[in-house]
Amino acid sequence: MRFEEIKELKEDSFRRLTGIREATFNKMLEILKKEEIKKKNRGGKPNKLLIEDRLIMSLEYWREYRTYFHISKDFGISESSCYRNIKWIEDTLIKEGTFSLPNRKESLSNTEIEIILVDATESPIERPKKNKNNIIQEKRKDIQ
Repeated sequence: MRFEEIKELKEDSFRRLTGIREATFNKMLEILKKEEIKKKNRGGKPNKLLIEDRLIMSLEYWREYRTYFHISKDFGISESSCYRNIKWIEDTLIKEGTFSLPNRKESLSNTEIEIILVDATESPIERPKKNKNNIIQEKRKDIQ
């Protein structure tokens, strides 16, 4: 689904479709547009898709776990172009820092750890002991 089709959606419908709020989408778009300008200054072939469509494509990949093949067919590009676009968007957003996850050491130092112990020792099952007389009596009952 292209950006032109979804930009008219209400806030909650937009969030249901993309997984993020419109304000977050716009923030991501702002970061990507700045990086796109730097990328274009270096030269190269222009991209077929608008930056908004590429971001929508990435959000579909992250939210719906769709394959590159399916997404590329929806947007009319090759599978390798789809992969490159999504990878570039991921790398750009992570490099900028606003949308990257905290470091492993940072996440451990800022949180309190609550430890719960579970007693998992083995204990014998309490059931009646089997003996020869009980087994024979049950077989006789089944026959009659």
